[in-house]
Formats: sequence, C-alpha cells, structure tokens
Amino acid sequence: MRPLSILIALWLFVEGLSAQTRPRAEQITIERGVMVPMRDGVRLATDVYLPPGEPGESFPAILVRTPYGKRTEADRLGDTVFARQGYAVVYQDTRGRFDSEGVWHMMTDDGRDGRDACLWIGSQPWSNKRIGMMGISYVGGTQHAIAMEGCPYLKTVVPIDAVSNPCHQSMRNAGAFELRFFNWAFYGAAIGSHAGRDPATKTVLDTMYASRRLYLDVLPLRRGLTPLKLAPEYEEWIVEAMQHGADDAFWEQNDIIDHGDRYQDIPVYLVGGWYDSWGGNTSANYQVLSKRLTSPVYLIMGPWTHGGQARSEHGQVSFGADAAIPNTALWHAAWFDRWLKERDNEVGKRPPFATKVRIFVMGTGDGHRDSNGRLFHGGSWRDEREWPLARARATKLFLRVGGALSTVAPTAATGAIAYQFDPANPVPTIGGNISFHNGLMQQGGWDQRGNKEIWNWPNPIPLSARRDVLVFQTEPLTEDVEVTGEITVTLYASSSALDTDFTAKVIDVYPPSKDFPGGFDLNLEDGIVRGRFRESVHQEILLRPGTVYPFPIKLYPTSNVFKTGHRIRLDISSSNFPRFDVNPNTGEPLGRHRRMITATNTVYFDAARPSHVTLPIVAGRGAAIRIP
Repeated sequence: MRPLSILIALWLFVEGLSAQTRPRAEQITIERGVMVPMRDGVRLATDVYLPPGEPGESFPAILVRTPYGKRTEADRLGDTVFARQGYAVVYQDTRGRFDSEGVWHMMTDDGRDGRDACLWIGSQPWSNKRIGMMGISYVGGTQHAIAMEGCPYLKTVVPIDAVSNPCHQSMRNAGAFELRFFNWAFYGAAIGSHAGRDPATKTVLDTMYASRRLYLDVLPLRRGLTPLKLAPEYEEWIVEAMQHGADDAFWEQNDIIDHGDRYQDIPVYLVGGWYDSWGGNTSANYQVLSKRLTSPVYLIMGPWTHGGQARSEHGQVSFGADAAIPNTALWHAAWFDRWLKERDNEVGKRPPFATKVRIFVMGTGDGHRDSNGRLFHGGSWRDEREWPLARARATKLFLRVGGALSTVAPTAATGAIAYQFDPANPVPTIGGNISFHNGLMQQGGWDQRGNKEIWNWPNPIPLSARRDVLVFQTEPLTEDVEVTGEITVTLYASSSALDTDFTAKVIDVYPPSKDFPGGFDLNLEDGIVRGRFRESVHQEILLRPGTVYPFPIKLYPTSNVFKTGHRIRLDISSSNFPRFDVNPNTGEPLGRHRRMITATNTVYFDAARPSHVTLPIVAGRGAAIRIP
C-alpha cells in the first residue's frame, strides 16, 4: 500500500470512530432551488447540502459556483461526500446560466456575485462563517474572482486548472486566440443558456454546436450573421474576445499577474498539470501569490490534462499509477479540515502536503507499450522548496545549419531557412495543453504523427514531413537530461507579410524500439507569438516586410527527463490549428479579416542572430551537458 493510501485509510478510520462518539442526526438535509439575491436584485439558483447535526449547530461551508449546472457539479464532486464530513456544501449556478437569473458574462460578474454569495452563507443560521471553495476550470476561476474581490468569510480556496491571466496565456496567448473558447461559446449558447430554454431555439443552437468544425473554416465570426445571434451574450463575448488582442481592461478580470495585490490573504492550494491549458498560469500564479501573501500558498503540478487529476494517462501516453490522485475528495477534505476546522493534520507535514511545492517529474519510464497500447513514459513525484527551482540552470540550445540543436552557438555569418505559411493549410494540432476540446482537438501527449482521431490530419504522416515545419534536434543524448521549469524560445525571423505567427514545440524523441519500431515523437509543451505583439501584449505594431525581429515565445512549463538515447527536438512553424486561431497574414484588424495570403517566413540562426530555446536543466541531470 502506498503512503498516501495508508494515510487515507487511517483518516477514514479515525473519522469513523469520531462519528460513533458524537450524538448527531444521521440525515443530510438538502434544500434545492434556493434563489439567493445579489446586490442588484438578480437571484442565483442555489442548492444547499446540510450535514447531520443537532438543532442550532453551525458548520463550515464549501462553496462551488459553476456555469455547468449545479446538479451536474454536485454529481461530479460526489454529491453528499463533504456534507457527511461535517461541511455545509453550497452549489450555485453562476449568473445567466441554467436556473439562475440575469445575463451571463465571461467571469466579470463572478467577483461581486461570489462575494454576495459568501455574505449570504455567512448570514445563515447553519453557518459558522468559515467558507472554503473548490472546483475546476471556470469553477476554479470563480474562486480567483472572489479572492480578488475579497470576502471576510472566505478562508481558503483550492483552484484547480483555473481561469486566470486571460491575456497572458490560455485565452489570448501572446496575441493569438485559443480556439477552445470559440468552442466554449458555442457550447455555452447551446447548453445551459437562457436562449436554449425555448425548444425550437435550442434545436438551432444544437445544430450550430454540432457543426462547429465547419464554422472554423469560415472564421472570423461576425455579429448577427450566424445562429449565435440567438444567444447574444455569447456572440458578443466571443466576437469581442477574438477582436480584442491587446492586454487592457477587457482582460483584467482574474489577472493575478498584473493585479496580485488585490488577492485576499488566505491559504491557497494551486493545482495544475503539465498538459493543462492553464498550466502556465497556475505556475505564474504561484510565483506571484507565494511572494505576496503571508498565508501559505501550495502548488502541485502533475502530468495531467485539464481536470485529469484522477487519471494516470492521457492521449497515447501513460505515466504510471502513482501519477493519479485516486480520490480527490479525501485530498480536498484534508485541506479543508486544516483551514476550515483548524485541525492539526498532515498539511505541512506529510505527502502530498509535506512541502509547499510538489511536482511530478515525467519521463523515467522504459517506453514499453502498456496493455492499453499507450507509451509508458513514467515518472515520479518529488517535493521541492520553491518554484521555479533555484538549482535549475538556464541552458541555451541553438538552432544550427542542417537541423541541429546544440549548446554551441553558431559562428557562421549566414544561416537561415525560409518556408511558406499558407493560412488555408495550417499545421494541425496533435495533442497539447488543451481543455475544452469536445471534438475539435485531442488533449495531452501524442506521437506527432497523423491518425484517425485527428480530424484535420487523419493519415499516418508525421508533422515533421511538412514543408512548413522546421525541425531542429540534438544528437542522441549520452546521459539523462532533466528539464524542469519555464521554457522560452527566442527566434530571429522575418516575414514577407505585415503580420504572421511563429510557433514552437518541444518534443521528446524516442528512438525505435520493439514496441514502437518507428520511434515516438512525444509532444511536451508548445507556444506561439503573433507578430504584431512581438514587443508587448499591450500594443500592436505591424511588421515591416523583410525586416528581422526577435520573436519571444513563451512555452508552458514542464518537468521531464530526456533519457539517454533520446533526442531533444524543437519544431518551429507558423500555425498550430485548431489550438490557436490562424493568422491570415494580411495585417487586417484582428477578427475582422476578409482575406488570407501566403507568407514567406524566414528563421535565422547565424552568429549575429542566434535563434535558440532556453531550457531549465536541473543540476545532477545533465546540468553541465554539452550537446555538439
């Protein structure tokens, strides 16, 4: 039995004894459809689960605010699990969603509404005025929203894969738009919107949602010209978001990077994944909040995709049973017991809470094909004292003539590759940091070859075979190399266009083996930069055709061991679709273009313009490596 399993079993035994010694009523009380008034009179639909207890007894509360339906969220989180542990649990539909009144807006009401919901809980006779929050994705974002708004009764949050910093990464990514939110707007309009309450209208919206791949071919969306107009708040948001590239007040909600001073000083447990769409922001939030808050801030990063904490595999890759948190309810309960019931428990003492930073280091598996046909990439957990790791050394690998990737900087006066980027034929997305995929994309780790599950690249052709993908890779490694931390790419490049994109992807290249005779090109992390935002996400400056600029590309963080015999590979291109929207190369206003042109893009790697990737290599794992 693993240590965590032993702790869980012991905890359950102690809780069982405690329950036998206290006289409590056995029945959980459920109040459904309570309409809680907000400060502007809008009422939000709320379900309350009250634990067994004596008349007049008060309890700490757990608040879950969701746009996905409060009953659905309760079912997903275990319905009465937390109520049976002595917590009042409150599930609430966010404004304009499902049974709540009002008009939905993307996150901008959730700070005020969340504060009002907390104040309402604190005024109830069953409340002891101590509230914690939990939830994933948008539901995690509602936690950040309240913490930035502030509420005296809010004592802790556990935001998992949570919406934050929308113009830094994960919604707008260095100027490019992440199309999973195009997908979300279509979903939101069809499922849970007030417009969809009319059966005939819902049929139209359902048809639109089912046809969302086809709408990708006719982007950009224009107001009033698609069925999305039947759910105008969703149309207004997605059109404005796709047109609004610069980082300004439009993207301010949940921006912890720029407004961390607004965050309430409470214990925070940040949960993220190396393959999660919000992984970069989870990492960034820890760096901000751990410095600003006096309360403890914890971070755990697993090998997970979005919301995949209970799984040990995704895509075509497995990481071993230890990668999963098999019972997230027990894991949450330990945290809430510490900060809401003020129990002296394992938090801060024993795994997975022994230290404030816990990471899963991927890549130590043997690469065999498991019983489900997945590559066993493997890995293990490790406790750390800080994030990023102080002992990680920023190591530059330079792009070289002939497709080499080396620690030796180029010395030649010339070195460049030009390629054509046709926005009508973008490089397909095969896995990666993706959340709301629903038929548009595949999440997580994939061999970078086409297959039948990739709708826009179904044939078994590697992406590296494309003319518009530039491949740079090391020689086979002579020792293991651990890369843990933030990854950046600096490209010196030019374009024939007024605007274009540059993309980068780091890949762990497995050599041929008995189980994978063609090898396996495992994607780790990727990134993008839109040319007009090369200098700053705050201001658009179009390119001068033919002028060479430095283009910074921030990839998502990772922790991975590139084993002996593997190669470290960097793929450079100008599209990654439909993960990101495709740049039409015309320089027209964002989200308003009518034309698309092919651009000739050139990447330079000479002595004066040494394009490179910077990897955080951990001491003792190839830290002094020299890759010729």
